[in-house]
Amino acid sequence: MKILAVIPARYKSSRFPGKPLADICGKPMIYWVYNQVKKVDDFFDVYVATDDERIEKACIENNIKVIMTSKDHPTGTDRIGEVATKIKADLYVNIQGDEPLIEPETIKKAIEPFYQNPDLQITNLMTKIKNPVDAINYTIPKVITNKDNIGIYLTRSLAPYPKGSIDYNFYKQVCVYGFKPEALKYYCENDRAKIESIEDIEILRFIEAGYKVQYVEVDSDTVAVDTENDLNRVISIMQNKK
Repeated sequence: MKILAVIPARYKSSRFPGKPLADICGKPMIYWVYNQVKKVDDFFDVYVATDDERIEKACIENNIKVIMTSKDHPTGTDRIGEVATKIKADLYVNIQGDEPLIEPETIKKAIEPFYQNPDLQITNLMTKIKNPVDAINYTIPKVITNKDNIGIYLTRSLAPYPKGSIDYNFYKQVCVYGFKPEALKYYCENDRAKIESIEDIEILRFIEAGYKVQYVEVDSDTVAVDTENDLNRVISIMQNKK
């Protein structure tokens, strides 16, 4: 199976403009993401997909493969869809450009189900919420699945509500996705779905359309950088590791 890794990166962000270029220990954040992804031997290649010349320049300076895409894409998944029209593969793995701590072993978990089930179209990762603050943080999508870990819903609220029992683990989304070309084509050719528009969570477009999104639980300590506070957390973790 020919598997391509794509890291969508945009400069404009409502909460943190320019975050792919945010300095972490002397290198832009996108550098750390790219080099973590490169450690996964399942990929035949790894590209950063961007629409911004500043990010392109930083990639070239740091020996990162980069592909320019349209400025009109509303989501990272749309950007992956354009890449799929330029570079053919059997599977596209989307790794968010704001996950500098993402572990290679975690990324591989999004790929493994496709080896086991050739009919599978989409995977996404989730991990147990360990920090109670994350459970009520609206920037962190919470994942609800059925007994087979097929996605039922994602929400920025605390859900499901523990009315009957508090003996429950809440899960948050880890933004690594696996897409077959057919699923990407569906996403790019259809407008935002009803609940997707309300929650502003891309994967809901597939769930609302009836796609089975296979969730895989991982034990991950990754921190998605959505704010300056998140960036400071990442810098502190990296400095401690060094």
